[in-house]
Amino acid sequence: MKTTITRLSAATLLLGLSQAAFADEVLIKAGHLVDVASGKVAMSQWIKVNDGVIISVSSQKPEVSQDTKTIDLSDKFVMPGLMDMHTHVVRGLSKNFYDGYFQSPHRAVIGGVVNAEKTLMAGITTIRNVGASDFQDVALRNAINAGEVPGPRMAVSGPALGISGGHCDANSLNHSFKEKAGGIADGPWAVRQKIRENVKYQVDLIKFCATGGVFSKGTKVGQRQYTLEEMKAIVDEAHTHNRTVAAHAHGTEGIQYAIKAGVDSIEHASFLDKQTIKLAKKYGTVLSMDIYNTEYTLAEGAKNGVPQENIDKEKQVGTKQRQSFKMAVKAGVKMVMGTDAGIYPHGDNAKQLSRMVKFGMTPLQAIQAATINSAQLLNWQDKVGQLKPKYYADIIAVDSSPLENVAVLENVSFVMKGGVVYKN
Repeated sequence: MKTTITRLSAATLLLGLSQAAFADEVLIKAGHLVDVASGKVAMSQWIKVNDGVIISVSSQKPEVSQDTKTIDLSDKFVMPGLMDMHTHVVRGLSKNFYDGYFQSPHRAVIGGVVNAEKTLMAGITTIRNVGASDFQDVALRNAINAGEVPGPRMAVSGPALGISGGHCDANSLNHSFKEKAGGIADGPWAVRQKIRENVKYQVDLIKFCATGGVFSKGTKVGQRQYTLEEMKAIVDEAHTHNRTVAAHAHGTEGIQYAIKAGVDSIEHASFLDKQTIKLAKKYGTVLSMDIYNTEYTLAEGAKNGVPQENIDKEKQVGTKQRQSFKMAVKAGVKMVMGTDAGIYPHGDNAKQLSRMVKFGMTPLQAIQAATINSAQLLNWQDKVGQLKPKYYADIIAVDSSPLENVAVLENVSFVMKGGVVYKN
């Protein structure tokens, strides 16, 4: 069984409490309050917020000062902000597949600022960013926490670990360029050294590539990368430093190796079988399966310059991944919402929820994947994911019941994060 992580990195413990200025005391009148744990909806509730934290939730109007601002959401369905556990916000803003090769890493950070705001305005108040060169996501997280730019709460991985020539390596196959991604490490001691470096620069989690992938050049999407010994070293070192581990893994063998090594989550999890699902349940491994972005890639990929090689790999993966998703849901494996946002436009994250329902979940299960399950994966379950006293006031509202039609979460009309209203 994998080690339980009980502490976060120092930079993230505040979860944005260092924001430049919290809102004053706020009172929210919620017409319909969705309890994401039970699936019940309470009518006419009052949420009292002070210094970014929920003070009380009650059917009786609490005592407040004369200066307290009241927000009337009496005609809305109110619930905690959504959480996306697999994003790539730090990247350029062009849709063209190759433009990133001709832009500086500084431009990618600027793109991250824009993408973070789009994500927050869509009602995604917490994300994991899984893979960014030069610790760009660390810088963005810190800027958001300091209140310098708007964006969701972020848990970040920094450079993703990968084998030489693997999915997490640079895409160039021209040996004269001698191009190498920042997270490349081969062998048990090398991966430990790389994790120690990532921890030094204040990442919140470790991500590594256990198999090939769709958008890398020359890799087979299901082929295992890293040995079991290397994966065990990654998990042991990461857990020693109180970091969780996310493994990019499409192929069955790579998924099984990563689970046995003790990773906390499997990203993509495309080629599952009954044995692998049973293994995930045994180890308590969380699955993060991006079942929406296939639609975008197949519809828009060619227009955006995605090479045919990559589109063909997406075709190979998409149908099987959705079949695997159905199997995992039926078996009761714990799942979170992980969209791979960045492969498709940021701000469209919630489109995945309706696909999660289409392929086996109830609306409540999909919402729980994007709230309480994600909070547990982050070990932030006592601060985010529900609307309860002492939790951060990360609150969204929609016009009708998401328990009846989860697609309404694609059009969020109100967004509050940490007691600050960003959209109303």
